[in-house]
Amino acid sequence: MQIYLDYSATTPTRREAIAVMQEALTQNWGNPSSIHEWGQRAATVVEKARMQVCNLINAPADSLIFTAGGTEADNLAILGVTRQYQTPQHLIISEVEHSAVSKTAELLEQWGWRVTRLPVDRLGRVNPEDLKSALRSNTVLVSLIYGQSEVGTVQPIQELGAIARAAGVLFHVDGVQVVGRLPVNVQELPVDLLSLSSHKIYGPQGAGALYVREGLELVPLLTGGGQESNRRSGTQAVPAIAGFGVAAELASEEMPTETPRLIQLRDRLFDLLADTPELIPTGDRLHRLPHHVSFCLREDAHSRGSHPISGRAIVRQMNLAGIAISSGSACSSGKLNPSPVLLAMGYSPTEATAAVRLTLGRHTTAADIDWTAMVLKQVLARLMPELALARL
Repeated sequence: MQIYLDYSATTPTRREAIAVMQEALTQNWGNPSSIHEWGQRAATVVEKARMQVCNLINAPADSLIFTAGGTEADNLAILGVTRQYQTPQHLIISEVEHSAVSKTAELLEQWGWRVTRLPVDRLGRVNPEDLKSALRSNTVLVSLIYGQSEVGTVQPIQELGAIARAAGVLFHVDGVQVVGRLPVNVQELPVDLLSLSSHKIYGPQGAGALYVREGLELVPLLTGGGQESNRRSGTQAVPAIAGFGVAAELASEEMPTETPRLIQLRDRLFDLLADTPELIPTGDRLHRLPHHVSFCLREDAHSRGSHPISGRAIVRQMNLAGIAISSGSACSSGKLNPSPVLLAMGYSPTEATAAVRLTLGRHTTAADIDWTAMVLKQVLARLMPELALARL
């Protein structure tokens, strides 16, 4: 039995997206910048996809820049704003950002910028009052994640964005995990920039986008032929963009039924594992991505065992059982590093090294959830036999 529960990492490309990508590769393969028929057919494909993605977030067509993915979109948002300043200013992020944001902030610090990292509570949420307190006269950008990929927590973006807007500060939101899973309307959200990714919504890898509010200027990361209205040079990846467009259109159509279904399955998995005392649910159960389940092992579970158990060890054992999940810990030079997100949320280094994430998608069934819960309990019993004996 093969069960894929790592949809936050990537989603399988849906057949409708593959079909339009094949058509682009075989029939509409021209350069979209060319004015002849072949080029104009490709340009039509790109602009249709732009409309499809814009419709998903209710954005005007000329507000979207296609990129190579969410990481480039995050970088373009942050560096595109900050590189307009001749002298270093002030930037605000949170302590639970994706590395595409946190690493970019570190780079800016090397260039003399001041960066404030907002703390989060035990559930991974930013307190809006902390944002108010962090704002300075030279704050030029606030960049915050909407739905945290590791623990599933959804931030109060409406309130946070209103605070930034009232202060006259630009607001960038990493919406990669949210767009296509929860409704996003940039006409109602007080956001100036929003990052999206194709392969999180069953489109192909290698395509992403950045929404840019009308009138906002950005310094491009890539210069050259002036594609994407001089904001992102380079010949557009027509097949990937076409697949992104179809995936966005279908996500918009299916969200009203798919999101409640995922929430039901998500809660079912949490409930089935509620009788496993070694597991601590991480993140906010109320303000949460609809497809996201995450845990870490309790500190005392490690102390009673013969050796600490890492999240990666659990992932490997689940993989041997045919179930794909992921871990928040990273391996560097042979040494496991605890998840920075969980450390920021107040978990111990031992707990933050023993975290797992199970994320659900279109192909996940109730039977998959029931089987996964049973297998995970068996894996924990194998990895921690002392605890299994203690429960007998």
